[in-house]
Amino acid sequence: MNGNSTGAQSCCRTFRPGLVAICAVHGIFMDRLASKKLCADDECVYTISLARAQEDYNAPDCRFINVKKGQQIYVYSKLVKENEAGEFWAGSVYGDRHEDEMGTVGYFPSNLVEEQHVYQEATKEVPTTDIDFFCE
Repeated sequence: MNGNSTGAQSCCRTFRPGLVAICAVHGIFMDRLASKKLCADDECVYTISLARAQEDYNAPDCRFINVKKGQQIYVYSKLVKENEAGEFWAGSVYGDRHEDEMGTVGYFPSNLVEEQHVYQEATKEVPTTDIDFFCE
């Protein structure tokens, strides 16, 4: 864990026996990679594009996803590059060959992929939040 990461507390509380239980998940808030991101909509819920990985990528920490060459990735947001930081996009892998990683959302370098199909342009600039860089 780096110096700016903070652990999330885990707790479960039952307000009435058998009726309502609220549980928090174990996790870590990691450093932000950027303060803004580009999305297709204000809530960043729509898929921007489908891209194909041009090479393998091994995730350096829990904010990122592992990607294999040829794998398809749904792109959900594009971080706005700041200073000397790399340019990262957020997405999830897709494909039959790597079922263990399907549905996992994380960041990957934008120069790793080639967009195959753009569904909607990423024109909405939205501030990032702590949850964008939360790791379970």
